[in-house]
Amino acid sequence: MEKEASSQTPILDTIKKPSDVQRLRPEDLAPLADEIRRTIIATASVNGGHLAPHLGVVELAIALHHVFDTERDALIWDVGHQCYPHKLLTGRADRIHTVRKKGGLSGYPKPSESPYDAFGVGHSSTSISAGLGMAVARDRLRENRRVIAVIGDGAMTAGMAFEALAHAGHLGTDLLVILNDNRMSISPTVGALSTYFSRLITGGLYTKAREDIATVVKQMLGPHLTRAAQKVEQSVKGLLTPTTLFQELGFKYVGPIDGHDLDTLVEFFHNIKNIHGPVFLHCVTQKGKGYEYAEDDPLTYHGVQAFDIQTGQFKTSGSAPRAKTFTQVFADALIEAAQDDPRIVGITAAMPTGTGLSKFEENFPDRFFDVGICEQHAVTFAAGLAIAGLRPVCAIYSTFLQRAYDQYIHDVCLQNLPVVFAIDRAGAVGEDSPTQQGAFDLTFLRAIPGVTVLAPRDGVDLRLMLHWALKQHGPVAIRYARSLATTIPPEDRPDPLTAQLLREGTDGVFLGVGPCLQQCLTAAEILARDGFSIAVADARAVKPLDADFLERIREMPIVTVEENTLEGGFGSAVMEHYEQNGVLSRVRLKRIGFPDIFIDHATRDEQLQDLGFTPEKLADAMRTFITAEMPTGASAAATPRA
Repeated sequence: MEKEASSQTPILDTIKKPSDVQRLRPEDLAPLADEIRRTIIATASVNGGHLAPHLGVVELAIALHHVFDTERDALIWDVGHQCYPHKLLTGRADRIHTVRKKGGLSGYPKPSESPYDAFGVGHSSTSISAGLGMAVARDRLRENRRVIAVIGDGAMTAGMAFEALAHAGHLGTDLLVILNDNRMSISPTVGALSTYFSRLITGGLYTKAREDIATVVKQMLGPHLTRAAQKVEQSVKGLLTPTTLFQELGFKYVGPIDGHDLDTLVEFFHNIKNIHGPVFLHCVTQKGKGYEYAEDDPLTYHGVQAFDIQTGQFKTSGSAPRAKTFTQVFADALIEAAQDDPRIVGITAAMPTGTGLSKFEENFPDRFFDVGICEQHAVTFAAGLAIAGLRPVCAIYSTFLQRAYDQYIHDVCLQNLPVVFAIDRAGAVGEDSPTQQGAFDLTFLRAIPGVTVLAPRDGVDLRLMLHWALKQHGPVAIRYARSLATTIPPEDRPDPLTAQLLREGTDGVFLGVGPCLQQCLTAAEILARDGFSIAVADARAVKPLDADFLERIREMPIVTVEENTLEGGFGSAVMEHYEQNGVLSRVRLKRIGFPDIFIDHATRDEQLQDLGFTPEKLADAMRTFITAEMPTGASAAATPRA
């Protein structure tokens, strides 16, 4: 693919650093946009990942690198999944075929990957805060460079973005914020009148006249009447252009302008370079621009698996999986529960498809709430619903729930409100960046009093746990993986707070949570061929632990297994249980989980392989542990009982 892309991208092939984009002739920019789009489409058709958001900012990226000195100026892309054009324009075109592959380019901005990625972005709505920090540091260090934050694809829905805007307007330092508005959420469509006024605002004539008039007014009227005249000016300007909100925040508003018109973008950027203070440029773009299927259905083509470029059809590998994913099981179970209980409502923070709640919305549109990229609001909104008598289910990715930790503690757990947290993508997530891996939820969830934390091993357990959680009087968190929810026998299940023995054994026991129990069972079979009798048990509830079960197995070597960081996770909970009961010194315990690192992108299988979660590696860990602990010829006496 690399060779084919090279032969079709003569202009892109010449770009090794941003200054090469600055040197391009104006007539080269549009053909370059075509080359970039073809490259992005070709890459996504093989590697999968985000597609439509990248296609929508091609011209914007070209114009920025053409006008600004981005080898010196700080350019921040937010959300992170609009960065492929930027990567291609900053010397990474020859490696774009490796994106999202193990050891390859990240699908997000990553400062360790390139000096031109000014700030790491994986979640969203952080660019203005980070950019303002860079701008203030620039001023204090007396540096001469610009700071540009490009925020879009829904990221402006987050309160953090407006907090940063208010602070930036208050400080008044030079900062350019560009809104990539691909859903027309703020202003009407681009029109000639809006462009005309924006051209006046950024052009030298308007600025010069405004400064001259201000001088005359000050001389003639004095400071008191000058302030009155400024208020009149702002009011009149507000009638002519859609500036009121951003002007009140202290920004000079420019726009909306066509984010695909290269000539206009280049002109505006040249003009904006000469304006001091905070500037807000509103660009209207089309998500999926340049690829018919993505233009027609930007939601489906927002993030894609491998697909056929000519037909737009997604490719499948082999036969369709026989099992549903955890996400699909959750969606079906929630709909089933909601049919019997009209109090149940579903909440998501801009991820209705990813969490499965889009299916819930189809069945119960008046009981579904997408609050935007506002995880904090989602959790406190759920708390308000719960305290007023409804049964909210807040479906959210593990990594995104981190952003609402304060609300989780204060607004839900402290008040012991019956909010159910359906925590998707817990554990190893796959090709997305380290920011997307669900490595910490067991740790931060179980640390708070009053919450029940459950970890289903399969779809049977997830359905049971969700129905159970909706009948409780306090908060319940259910965390599950981004994987198939293949049934792990036995299918008969006890109460969710009761651990379950999956395999008997006498020499040691794997005590796990989640789908990694399948690897534990296979590891036990491997060890059986070597003469070891290894039990496998599913703890199911991480908080509270099944204390009776832990007491029954404590005479055997115990290996805990979890897809979570070892620091403060499930294994730590087991260790704390024995310590609190005064028997830790007599318990032989080994913990297996994620090491103290941020997990880099790769396939989920590759990540689990590297992290030691294959049956073979689990078997090796157990073998080494029990042979080191057991006297020669001895066998542990206790056998766990179901």
